[in-house]
Amino acid sequence: MPGVVYIVDDDVSFHTAARQRLELAGYEVQIYSSAEQVLNQQRGDSRLGCLLVDVSIPGPNGLELQAWLYEAGSTLPVVFVSAYDDIKTVVQTIKAGADDFLVKPVTSDVLLAAIERAIARHDVSRKLRSELNLLRTLVATLTPRERQVYNLVIQGKMNKQIAYELGATERTIKAHRHRVMEKMDVRSLAELVLIAKRLGHSAV
Repeated sequence: MPGVVYIVDDDVSFHTAARQRLELAGYEVQIYSSAEQVLNQQRGDSRLGCLLVDVSIPGPNGLELQAWLYEAGSTLPVVFVSAYDDIKTVVQTIKAGADDFLVKPVTSDVLLAAIERAIARHDVSRKLRSELNLLRTLVATLTPRERQVYNLVIQGKMNKQIAYELGATERTIKAHRHRVMEKMDVRSLAELVLIAKRLGHSAV
């Protein structure tokens, strides 16, 4: 499932060798020598890929770049590399959300395995994001009244309770609930509650 690997490293010998290995494996490779270059040139993470970042790049370091990207909403996995096997830095990067930490010199097998895992994770996260966007679109089709019914249904309230709370007849609530189920493309209350949970909507 090759994708694009963004190498952020000012070590020419490393990124030249890494590029050759990755391109032989079918990946597209883009090289950046600083965090600023990434932030100035990278436009989102719509493409399947990952970042291979040296922790000690000059200027803003790899950890700072990682923080900026995550803050901007990037889902691109980050694999860090370093010439030093520093336990504190390893722990710090992984806690901050990095996918892996490799110590130079990195063998081809280790590098390719780490990149493959990271890109596979990005593939999953992109699919989940796409599914969530679709679900949000479905919720957005609900009328204000249907959204009120939806909010009360996912809290476990019965039609009779919803009717009383909204000042409507039970028959009207049943009709609204039916339309909610149709628009959300679900066949059961359990499915609706699961969707609400995935979207972070309050449900019991």
